[in-house]
Amino acid sequence: VQLVESGGGLVQPGGSLRLSCAASGFTFRDHAMGWFRQAPGKERTFVAAISTSGVFAQYADSVKGRFTVARLNADNTIYLQMNSLKPEDTAVYYCAADRRTGPPRRSEHEYDHWGQGTQVTVST
Repeated sequence: VQLVESGGGLVQPGGSLRLSCAASGFTFRDHAMGWFRQAPGKERTFVAAISTSGVFAQYADSVKGRFTVARLNADNTIYLQMNSLKPEDTAVYYCAADRRTGPPRRSEHEYDHWGQGTQVTVST
């Protein structure tokens, strides 16, 4: 199983980034997927998750209305579109594969495969 994130970088407040996560080594369409983040000195927290079909999604309150999660099962890829970025969005962002099929879930304990992370820095 391999999850590879890309698309991170440095962006000014108010800017946008799109993260991608390419999956391989498992049946991608059978697993809900999630995005989590970890800021320096803090615990990893839930950002967004999406169901196997891509129809249902969940978001952390802190990103609702600014971030959008999507997936393309034909390409084994999940995306996180991040708009109106704030300095407090600075973190390493991880994608993860839920161990089960079905609806999106918030707890990191439900995910058993993780990417290596991509750094997002929001600063002037």
